[in-house]
Amino acid sequence: MTIQTAEIKGIPIPVSRVGLGTWAIGGWMWGGADDQASIATIRGTIERGINLIDTAPVYGFGHSEEIVGRALEGIRDRTVIATKMALQWDGGNITRNSSAARIRQEVEDSLRRLRTDRIDLYQVHWPDTTVPFEETAAALETLRRQGKILAIGVSNYTPAQMDAFASAAPLVAVQSPYNLFERGIEADVLPYARDKGLVVLAYGALCRGLLSGRMRSTTTFSGDDLRKADPKFQQPRFGEYLAAVDALSELARETYGKSVLALAVRWVLQQGPTIALWGARRPDQLAAIDEVFGWTISTADLDRIDALLGQHVRHPIGPEFMAPPLRTPKA
Repeated sequence: MTIQTAEIKGIPIPVSRVGLGTWAIGGWMWGGADDQASIATIRGTIERGINLIDTAPVYGFGHSEEIVGRALEGIRDRTVIATKMALQWDGGNITRNSSAARIRQEVEDSLRRLRTDRIDLYQVHWPDTTVPFEETAAALETLRRQGKILAIGVSNYTPAQMDAFASAAPLVAVQSPYNLFERGIEADVLPYARDKGLVVLAYGALCRGLLSGRMRSTTTFSGDDLRKADPKFQQPRFGEYLAAVDALSELARETYGKSVLALAVRWVLQQGPTIALWGARRPDQLAAIDEVFGWTISTADLDRIDALLGQHVRHPIGPEFMAPPLRTPKA
């Protein structure tokens, strides 16, 4: 199997076009996680040729970054670490903060947790409109010139926000929610990225497990699992999405001999300058990586996929529920 790669300006090694997302590994909002299984999953990902690990301080309030740092000891130079900043938390309440002071604090904390001397791709997690985008960008450019980070990205930004940001720092990547069910960026962010030469890191490539092929109408979620609050996982929408998955599974199996998971990731990779991020918490969940590369969905089947989605998902909804609030300005 040959892993497809992408070039990200500033990062000296080719970056795999599939990356491991580690929100679930942090445990928070995913019903907990097993640290030893998480470490084995990260190391198994690298052994399979997937070298991009995407994390963030807010995933488990530092825990995900700590696990990534432990897992990559001895193999750090084979990997590309993408992490984020500009979300702060207080008693579990998350708000946005992309001030220069916050960024200077966060980078040191992330370097320590990740057990590394540099972050390959440093991304603003959510746009903070209470801080000028140029201030945030200038703070990151200082870190890049210091060698603490190699490349700068943003996440969940609009094209207008990226324009303002890019006036003060070189922007090379944008991370956005993107999968077969959540396609809002096709109207703006994706064409912008093509035009500006940005790489798009598509998070939620499996739509929080909906496109894994493992969910059933009887599937339930416990504890603090965010899917308890996700409208896609509430009836009647849940049934519509599951029916779509069944139809996509049939297409993938009968036409390509692949799983619906492989079809979903392959689809993301065919949409432009994209890297697909998916989350795994156990080593056995990595087996499907082998199915993703070495084949192509035909133009006719891309049209069939669109038709199936239109037929089954009558009440589509986006990922808006995940957006954290802005800070309340101090009086």
